[in-house]
Amino acid sequence: MTKRIVIGSGVIDSLVQHLPSHLTGCDKRFLVVSGPNVWRLYSNRIEHALGNSSLEVELVDSAHIEVANQVADRAESMRAHAIIGFGGGKSIDVAKYAASRLKRPFISIPTAASHDGVVSSFASLRGRERPTSFKAVEPVLLVADIDIIASAPRRLLVAGAGDAIAKFTAVLDWRLAHMLKNEYYGEYAANLALLSAKHIMRHRRTIASDPIAGTRVVLEALISSSVAMSIAGSTRPASGSEHLFSHALDMILERPALHGEQTGIGTILMARLHRIDWRKIKRVLRAIGAPTTARELGVPEGKIVEALTIAHTIRPERYTILGREGLTREAAEKLVLETGVIE
Repeated sequence: MTKRIVIGSGVIDSLVQHLPSHLTGCDKRFLVVSGPNVWRLYSNRIEHALGNSSLEVELVDSAHIEVANQVADRAESMRAHAIIGFGGGKSIDVAKYAASRLKRPFISIPTAASHDGVVSSFASLRGRERPTSFKAVEPVLLVADIDIIASAPRRLLVAGAGDAIAKFTAVLDWRLAHMLKNEYYGEYAANLALLSAKHIMRHRRTIASDPIAGTRVVLEALISSSVAMSIAGSTRPASGSEHLFSHALDMILERPALHGEQTGIGTILMARLHRIDWRKIKRVLRAIGAPTTARELGVPEGKIVEALTIAHTIRPERYTILGREGLTREAAEKLVLETGVIE
């Protein structure tokens, strides 16, 4: 489990004070994995915070398995004592995979609250036939600077809220697989994941109106979801049919929307299949400014229907409300019309 989580204003500047004792000292070497824009904005903060430590940076613009292996090779060649993921989902996923491959400590420093991978032990990488979640390593330290995260584009925060609210249907899918396929189901991990979704729902007005407090709300929800995955030993508490729908969109769209935006709409659709209050989920997403229709998502209506018909093929070993056969085109069209995803 993650040994230390530090959340607050300006905490990135005191990074060295939060490092595990075996990673302090002027002889320590760190490889920082970051994105070009994040590094341009905040490199001086990281460099100053780490002081006399030896630091090298690897700038990445995609979460591809080849990129992750290249980062691991560089960390090995420089004999890095730890790998730091500093940025959004791509940087953090690449860093945690590389750290896992080399059995090095991983430090997570997110700059946006857009996904629930900030503390989880799973890395979502491309490069295979379909997006794949690799078992990786949890961070020994999470440093979440509220000021930096709150200054990210608001769309990223809203996407994070969409990813958190998806736990409503993810947990129902997990429970369904337990009942019908005798798959392991962990009640504690499931309840912890549900707490993330309920936290978003309860504090939707704060997310909509207060950039700083809203950022903390979403970040807390995403951390809770991450921990739930670590307890379960899989992504089951956090990823169900709504994520399969999002991954299907990723495969068929040249320029997909943000992951959390897509899973938010996926949650509306799958909630209808699970016969829970999809209208309330839609109202909450709308209240925080998340897209709830294909038009708002910027995705052609036909692609939404297509994604629904192939979503069950993304991870055939993972049983969900979509079943083994998936939805027919007629059923998918009926679903999107009933929920207003296609107006």
